[in-house]
Amino acid sequence: AAAPGGCGLGMDTRLDQETARWLRWDKNPLTLESVKQLIADGNKEELEKCFGARMEFGTAGLRAPMGAGISRMNGLTIIQTTQGFCRYLEKQFSDLKQRGVVISFDARAHPPSGGNSRRFARLAATAFITQGIPVYLFSDITPTPFVPYTVLHLKLCAGIMITASHNPKQDNGYKVYWDNGAQITSPHDKGISQAIEENLEPWPQVWDDSLLNGSPLLHDPSASINKSYFEDLKKYCFHRSVNRETKVKFVHTSVHGVGHDFVQSAFKAFDFAPPEAVPEQKDPDPEFPTVKYPNPEEGKGVLTLSFALADKTKARIILANDPDADRLAVAEKQDSGEWRVFSGNELGALLGWWLFTSWKEKNQDHSALKDIYMLSSTVSSKILRAIALKEGFHFEETLTGFKWMGNRARQLIDQGKNVLFAFEEAIGYMCCPFVLDKDGVSAAVISAELASFLATKNLTLSQQLKAIYVEYGYHITKASYFICHDQGTIKQLFENLRNYDGKNNYPKTCGRFAISGIRDLTTGYDDSQPDKKAVLPTSKSSQMITFTFANGGVATMRTSGTEPKIKYYSELCAPPGNSDPEQLKKELNELVSAIEEHFFQPQKYNLQPKAE
Repeated sequence: AAAPGGCGLGMDTRLDQETARWLRWDKNPLTLESVKQLIADGNKEELEKCFGARMEFGTAGLRAPMGAGISRMNGLTIIQTTQGFCRYLEKQFSDLKQRGVVISFDARAHPPSGGNSRRFARLAATAFITQGIPVYLFSDITPTPFVPYTVLHLKLCAGIMITASHNPKQDNGYKVYWDNGAQITSPHDKGISQAIEENLEPWPQVWDDSLLNGSPLLHDPSASINKSYFEDLKKYCFHRSVNRETKVKFVHTSVHGVGHDFVQSAFKAFDFAPPEAVPEQKDPDPEFPTVKYPNPEEGKGVLTLSFALADKTKARIILANDPDADRLAVAEKQDSGEWRVFSGNELGALLGWWLFTSWKEKNQDHSALKDIYMLSSTVSSKILRAIALKEGFHFEETLTGFKWMGNRARQLIDQGKNVLFAFEEAIGYMCCPFVLDKDGVSAAVISAELASFLATKNLTLSQQLKAIYVEYGYHITKASYFICHDQGTIKQLFENLRNYDGKNNYPKTCGRFAISGIRDLTTGYDDSQPDKKAVLPTSKSSQMITFTFANGGVATMRTSGTEPKIKYYSELCAPPGNSDPEQLKKELNELVSAIEEHFFQPQKYNLQPKAE
């Protein structure tokens, strides 16, 4: 027999229970009706999609499509997540009721289910306030980095950002920061997950966000944080007079996201004339009407309108943020009239060189070098390592993702060190340690100052990048991915690499390229270490193997945490001095072809290549 209010479709009782609870608990008429309709239609397949499994709360929080059910982002799942997070915070912080949390949101919306980031942020705030916990809720959209900034600035216990960054328009997300100003790491995600499961039933009044109006526990930090963030940013302006006089023109696009007002303010803080904003993309629009994917990492397609505006206004530099303004892409017009879009690794090299050069100019005392640090993730270019070796400061690599760099930066700062810069190849940059996460607003204006300064020396970004490679050694990188929706196939592919000869050995060659070292961060093996144990943390739940080649090449194959992709990252590092970059590129392309053919074997595993 069907559970009361269940669907009686002869489905397993678990699905019956989930839908029955949903009908009792959901107070959003749109999602409630859609579930009732699915039950009435006996649409088992769709119900399984919505109720088959709860969204998994990981270190990046949640990310999923908006819509009805426990596998989607909606009012009820936001409430359940926040109740769990709230209970977990109460256990961790005895002073939670004194300090409180910050919540902000981007401009995403999904009219069919009535879900949008502002509404989700208000429901999350209501959950905390019903428990007597102060909430600093921004009254309007902000960039993601404003949340970790506010956590540190107001010494709060935690921060929540409602955003799906550069994901497709139907998605949303729930990103969490700890009291140290960085994203959470394990085991907090496990603890929060468990607390969510223990607090699924909505608390009394939690749906009533009118409780926020006039609550003494609710604070709007918008004005004060806006002021203090840009005051702090001014400390990273090194050439105010150059900025005032510069002839370099900039175009900025916020790709229908939150960035426009904030980048305008950043330019003002650095005494720049405002950049030309791409008019079709400057206002937030959850439909992202002018782009296929709202992700500047996808390169030229997202920048089509920017190129047109720049050509029209004779601007030489384009600055593009992703929709939540924590990433930045930069393009420069070449003498040939072509546009060059810099990769994340190339911009990382330029910004790292610039922040070190600017620091060195202000600090003539070289004994301070021993406290200077730069960080990048293990799949990003090793160019910072080369600069650090030659200049005498410290470089460290972390696992992939800013949560690792943010937490490591925090540890170093607490030890009295100076973390000048951190970056990852996925166009994420931390140029100012008052935000322990990637920040596309500060990166945009610092890139603009770099371009303006170079122009006074008659240099372009491209010429300076070449000078960096000549001085510290060419670092040529190439990254891409294959799409694979079958977890079993992915596991098989990696297991076959661990048992390449049938005798549990890794490969010794890849085509004509000899392999000189292997690090497997899924199993914790590293043959370059005396005890063969990897130094970086390992994770059995994700696949990641790095091959070092005798020709100076390095390649990492890994699974993505958020997408159905097997990614690869390859780099060829040459020593400083005379190198032929074209020859290096050719060598790297041949190495990548060999990896695709011998290690990925796309025909055998039925993998789809990245669509160009």
